[in-house]
Amino acid sequence: MTDTALKTTAMFDVEQVRADFPILHQEVNGHPLVYLDNAATTQKPQAVIQAIVDYYQQDNSNVHRGAHALAERATEKFEAARNKVAQFINAPEACQVIWTRGTTESINLVAASWGRANLQKGDRILVSAMEHHSNIVPWQMVASETGATVEAIPVDPTGTIDMKAFADMLDERVRMVACGHVSNAFGSINPIADIVQLAHENGALCLVDGAQAISHWAIDVQAMDCDFYVFSAHKLFGPTGLGVLYGRRELLESMNPYQGGGEMIESVSFDGTTYNQLPYKFEAGTPDIASVIALGAAVDYVLGLDRQAAAAHEDALLAYAQQRALDTPGMRLVGTAKNKTAVMSFLLDGAHPHDVGMLLDQQGVAVRTGNHCAQPIMDQFGIPGTVRASFSIYNTFADVDRLFDALAKVRQFL
Repeated sequence: MTDTALKTTAMFDVEQVRADFPILHQEVNGHPLVYLDNAATTQKPQAVIQAIVDYYQQDNSNVHRGAHALAERATEKFEAARNKVAQFINAPEACQVIWTRGTTESINLVAASWGRANLQKGDRILVSAMEHHSNIVPWQMVASETGATVEAIPVDPTGTIDMKAFADMLDERVRMVACGHVSNAFGSINPIADIVQLAHENGALCLVDGAQAISHWAIDVQAMDCDFYVFSAHKLFGPTGLGVLYGRRELLESMNPYQGGGEMIESVSFDGTTYNQLPYKFEAGTPDIASVIALGAAVDYVLGLDRQAAAAHEDALLAYAQQRALDTPGMRLVGTAKNKTAVMSFLLDGAHPHDVGMLLDQQGVAVRTGNHCAQPIMDQFGIPGTVRASFSIYNTFADVDRLFDALAKVRQFL
């Protein structure tokens, strides 16, 4: 272990954190689990699991509609979670936090509700070449309806956005720039503040996909000055099936509802319908109440950590893993941007990523393989995909060593 790793270990008590995550304390295929698939989903601390159990055991009721104690308790916790998330990302008002089913639905909501009303033939939508499919396909769908075009912002061989090329692409026809805060495929941290500023200087809006950033450091949507920010609860140690859309109030108020039904209305008659106020205008039907309350518990958990020490721990893990990769013959890192977080994508000479992943699993090491829903950038790089090891607050330097011990056996086998 390097001196930096030793210093980081002294600052951040990773074993205490690991004790909070029950799923980590098991064996897989006869080996202690090493979970390195955090970019796909993070594990859940006991506090989050207990919040779900408590809701169904004690408070199970619909929100906003009941005149009884269970409904009042459920509603209070449901809206308290919205307030927590608003404070967590420094949104000006809690009503600017919209619950969705995930990052994907949040982007679809903006593409459909804002895009259909504001895009027309000749308009341009810019997305980075390494976006997740969920930040490409919704824009292609609305572009096909409106006559707009979707164009890729170039990314260099290190997995870094070409900012000069981006600036050159901007003109008065660009209406939306949609970009990930962090690349899920490579861990590249994009210069979001600069991207937002350039977009605004040219009259465009900017949506930021924060799914891969939300768990790693504090997010401030006001300082970022973005128009929309989206993320998923399950990337923030919360449950699956829940997402967040933050938007500027004036934009959200100008947008039509994404879905119709209960909750999103103020008045309904066969002569016409008037819509509810924010945020409920975009929250048709019974929401995933338990997951919302559990996300509030996840936010509480994260805020109870020393976030600066946690981020330093993750950075040290990545640096240690990448150095070990550079020292390993026949191992190639994919995505080597200078500014990265928590993701190491790689290939082994002569081995298909899927085969590597299966052989690692046999040794209790969980990684992700494939194109990571980022097929266009994989095609640009001329590769079928990668093996992706992604780190979180509960991973250890011993986990990295286990990964490389397992890779040595994979190479022997292949």
